[in-house]
Amino acid sequence: RGGAATPPDLARGPRGMGAVEEDPGAARAAGRPARVHLKAETGLGRGGCTPADWAGLVAAARAAEADGLLRVVGLWSHLACADEPGHPSIEAQLTRFREMVAYAEQQGVDPEVRHIANSAAILTLPESHFDLVRAGVATYGVSPSPEIGVPADFGLRQVMTLTASLALVKHVPGGHGVSYGHHYVTPGATTLGLVPLGYADGVPRHASAAGPVLVEGKLRTVAGRIAMDQFVVDLGGEEPPPGTEVVLFGPGDRGEPTVEDWAQAAGTIGYEIVTRIGSRVPRVHVNGVTA
Repeated sequence: RGGAATPPDLARGPRGMGAVEEDPGAARAAGRPARVHLKAETGLGRGGCTPADWAGLVAAARAAEADGLLRVVGLWSHLACADEPGHPSIEAQLTRFREMVAYAEQQGVDPEVRHIANSAAILTLPESHFDLVRAGVATYGVSPSPEIGVPADFGLRQVMTLTASLALVKHVPGGHGVSYGHHYVTPGATTLGLVPLGYADGVPRHASAAGPVLVEGKLRTVAGRIAMDQFVVDLGGEEPPPGTEVVLFGPGDRGEPTVEDWAQAAGTIGYEIVTRIGSRVPRVHVNGVTA
């Protein structure tokens, strides 16, 4: 992403321009110029070259191109509020991006692609698509924002399902505390199911006492605190055998919770739910191989 292959030449303009330095010898040793995307700071306030430094960056990039060290193949930026339709920053950023692209091209930069659209912009801002788009959370089939619509509104289908198996089912009396701190106490005699997933696997601890799961076709809720490697559900006296599937989230076809359900339970966004699942959780790729 923006400027990751930039040699030192690009860091010698006004105030350094925030460029990432890299030994140009790598490009020479490869026998071909590095392919670089220059990132424009249009208003997000993270990475990228500010408009004040853009002329210097473009000049340095053109000089490096003349030396055979690199080729500027892309110009790009990133939107701050694309998930808030009508936000004034959207048009302001698009205008600034067009201006910075136009300047670079006037100076002889001939990019293959210009890009600024994230998932929200892909779905709601066709004028932002330029030459390519960068789908993020939408590739999971998750809406980038409930405010702009649910997945079905955009023809998206959630592709990630997280399951576990009950490790233990046991009878307990009423008044029995469950998990750390006893924040859940059984209201009466019941059965508890132990699910061997926890916050070390990416199940958000903030969803304690709120995270929904599906067990044998019935929705259950995490009972008490989610621990490092496990959590408990109150099965209401039912006795599914150990090994029974527990679905934390999926596309919802079977009535199971979705990513958004877990995001709401944890007070976060769907992006965090799908990206935080840890490496020790096996990945099974549909029509593919187990990773």
